[in-house]
Amino acid sequence: MPASADRLLGVIKRRGSQRGADLAKALGVTAEAARQRLLALADAGLVAAETVRRGVGRPARLWSLTPAGHARFPDTHAELTIQLIGAIRSALGERALDRIIRGRETEIHRAYRAALGGAPTLAARVARLAELRAREGYMAEWRKDGAGFLLVENHCPICAAAAACQGFCRSELEIFRAALGPDAAVERVEHVLAGARRCAYRITRAATRKRRPSSKEADHDVDRRAVGG
Repeated sequence: MPASADRLLGVIKRRGSQRGADLAKALGVTAEAARQRLLALADAGLVAAETVRRGVGRPARLWSLTPAGHARFPDTHAELTIQLIGAIRSALGERALDRIIRGRETEIHRAYRAALGGAPTLAARVARLAELRAREGYMAEWRKDGAGFLLVENHCPICAAAAACQGFCRSELEIFRAALGPDAAVERVEHVLAGARRCAYRITRAATRKRRPSSKEADHDVDRRAVGG
C-alpha cells in the first residue's frame, strides 16, 4: 500500500473519525484526491464511512478505521506475548506474573526518570514523556488542557498483553506518576480497554498537602489556646 494511504490512516488513527475535507486539508491534497484514497481504503476494508447529523444543515460523512484498519498499527509480538503470559500464569501463578510486571515497571521507571531529569518545569517533563512514548510506538502527543496538560496515546503497541493482564495498564499509570514527580497528579481519562479509541491522561499540578501536626504539637496548641496564648 502506498505511503500516502498510510499517512491518511495515521491521521484518522490520531484524530478519530474525520470528514473527507478535513483529511484533505491535513494531507495537503484536494478534496477529490482524498475522496479517491478513502474509497480505495474502504474497498480494502480499512476504513468505513458513517453519516452523522450535527444540528442544522447537511449531515456530515465521517470516516473511521475498521478493525482491519486498526490492525495496520502493530501490536508488538502480540501472539507470543499472550502465550508467555498464559504460560507464566499457569506454571508460576498470578503473584509471579505480578512480580515480573513490577520488575518491568522498575526498569522503565529508571529509564524515564533519567530521560526526564533536568527538565525545569512540569510542561517540559510532559513533553519529554510524550516524546519517549512516541518513540516506543504509542503515537503519543501532548497539549495544554486548561490549567494542566493532556497526554494522548493514539495507539497501544502492547494492547494484546494489556488485555490479557490488566497489570500492565496499572503499571503504566504508576510509571507516569513516578516519572513526572510528586508535584504532578496523573489521571487516566480515556482507556482503550474500556472501549475508547485511545488512552489519554490528564496531568495537573498536585495539590499541596498540609502536614498533619503530631499529637505532641496538637496538645501544645490546645494548651496555648486554653491560656489565651
